[in-house]
Amino acid sequence: MKFTRAVLMGFVLGVGFALPGGGAVAQAPKLGSTLIGKLEGPTIVLDAQAYPKAFKEAPQLAADVKAGKLPAVEQRLPEPSQLFVVKPLHEIGKYGGNWRRAFTGPADHENGNRINSMDKILTFDYTGTKIVPALARDWKVSDDGRTTTIHLRKGAKWSDGKPLTADDFLFWFEDIYSNKDIVPTPFFEFQINGKPGSMRKVDDYTVAFEFAEPYAYFVYQLAGSTAIGAGLATRGAFQNWGGAYAPAHYLRQFLPKYSSVEAANAKAKQLGFDNWVSLLRNRYSWALNPELPVMTPWRTVSPINTPTWIVERNPYFWAVDTAGNQLPYIDRITFTLAENTEVANLRAIAGEYDIQERHMHLSKLPVFLENAKKGNYTVRLDPGQNGADAAIHVGNSYEGDPEIMKHLRNKDFRHALALGVDRDQLNEALWLGVGVSGSVAPSPDSIYSPGPEWVRKWGVHDPKQANALLDKVGLAKKDGEGFRLRTDGKGRLRLEMVTVGGSFVPYTQIGEMVKQQWRSIGIDVDIKELERNLAFTRDLNNENQLITWANDGSEMLYLFPRHALPVDAAESHMGAAFAKWYASNGAAGTKPDDPEMLRAFDIFRKAFGAKETEQVEYAKELWRIIVEQTWSIGTVGQSPAFMGVRIVKNNVGNIPSRQVNAQHARTPHSSMPITFYFK
Repeated sequence: MKFTRAVLMGFVLGVGFALPGGGAVAQAPKLGSTLIGKLEGPTIVLDAQAYPKAFKEAPQLAADVKAGKLPAVEQRLPEPSQLFVVKPLHEIGKYGGNWRRAFTGPADHENGNRINSMDKILTFDYTGTKIVPALARDWKVSDDGRTTTIHLRKGAKWSDGKPLTADDFLFWFEDIYSNKDIVPTPFFEFQINGKPGSMRKVDDYTVAFEFAEPYAYFVYQLAGSTAIGAGLATRGAFQNWGGAYAPAHYLRQFLPKYSSVEAANAKAKQLGFDNWVSLLRNRYSWALNPELPVMTPWRTVSPINTPTWIVERNPYFWAVDTAGNQLPYIDRITFTLAENTEVANLRAIAGEYDIQERHMHLSKLPVFLENAKKGNYTVRLDPGQNGADAAIHVGNSYEGDPEIMKHLRNKDFRHALALGVDRDQLNEALWLGVGVSGSVAPSPDSIYSPGPEWVRKWGVHDPKQANALLDKVGLAKKDGEGFRLRTDGKGRLRLEMVTVGGSFVPYTQIGEMVKQQWRSIGIDVDIKELERNLAFTRDLNNENQLITWANDGSEMLYLFPRHALPVDAAESHMGAAFAKWYASNGAAGTKPDDPEMLRAFDIFRKAFGAKETEQVEYAKELWRIIVEQTWSIGTVGQSPAFMGVRIVKNNVGNIPSRQVNAQHARTPHSSMPITFYFK
């Protein structure tokens, strides 16, 4: 059967479709329920009475024990009552195998981070809605909401066999986070109403996070994809020093505190780095440094800056299944470099990857389906709830060109750009029509949704109104080709839009289509495709006028706000200088001159200390402000386009029919890749 658009939509949506050539209407053979299946996942066992009493390990580890290279499995795991026990989705798995995946280069560390996110302090279950233990076995929030106490798993060990204790948390807080040479701007998640949090060691396995004001929401920060809660591996790979703990016994050697600045810099230069901070940044990354002790299921053996990034099982990993098998089941993951995402998709079509959701293009869905039997794989779709798989983020704090800065900071100008985008055309051409056209507002199903009407607010195609707004802001004059002229007399107004090449969504194609659409409103724009690290570095340096990227994670506004508001100094596409100002409480960066942005900052800051019902209302108001001000321009979203097209070999077990597709849940981490196995 040829996969025409009608047939494809029948498969995707599970509805009837007309057979080619007319005639009776057939019913799609329930492939819709296969592609977008039932949300399901493994279960974390919390009753210690149900924990296994005997333990098993991978054959290679058993051989290492027999050879005297490793202690017995019982000595490598936490104490029996302190274990992390998980019931796999379908069945107890088998050990072995090499999980083949694509990656696109050193900037693609999230490819492995998300799979390896078990080193989070707390996490979310497979639904993405319930907080459950992870590295910490439990937690308690004080009655006044000012203190969150976590209890570590006694006997849990780093990948080199050294114990994880509260001292590793204290080391991170005192020697990493509190050192301004390393972390110049504090994490907004680790403060309440501008007042910084602190950390205290209660005993060897108990840590207290303390705040000057009630901050009950901090538990969510520990569980989310945040600087404080996303885990050492993820935050180290992002090179922003987060995670809330670090291997003191290994990292002390790189800090001047334990030698001297001169000695630390000399060591750095000897190893080819400019200074001790640069060396520490490299040594802090699990993806770059195979020597770094980790708490993750897999550890790097061949670094990410090589053509083949290889990670192998951590012999000291602290989780078991309900039968007592130490996890993970899979021996290693091999990430093979793909020159670009087109190559990655072609290899996936040919059946060369075992599980791949990252970089798989929705536009390739018909080809994936046609080749599924030949490639011996199944296609799954996992839609997201965020408003824009591709948002045109406006550099609201950009200062490089006063003329362009003036317009980018003008709401009417931003509205005109938004109204000049033909989202339905984008949806049909690049989303196969399965996305939702509109603003950056999240799905109406989201608890924080301001209402369905806000999805279309400034999210429709209205070139007539767009032209009127551009005339209103003083850009009525045009050149001979119909493009608008600058108001300073320096010729044509020409914007620059940065797109990220080699990514999940074809951002450059989207940019090129928008470029053509904006011709009808007299706006000229140059499309500049860059590698992700370079594009994001330009963001941090306040150099981007416009950048096209997703707003994933923003549906959980308080857990991943960086794609909705400029509040995170580590990453902000719509105003890095403003984000530095917010996160530093005015000590760095630039104060916004937009009163509505300042109002949004005030609401956002106030929400963290509020009751849950108040937080929901604050979030709805924030979304109304965000959409009305259009600091980011939505295009198409609420689809599987952003890491929701999942290709799975048929010989892999414990794979959910559908998994939550959300940044805060660290997809696919929430499906527990430690329980995946080869049949």
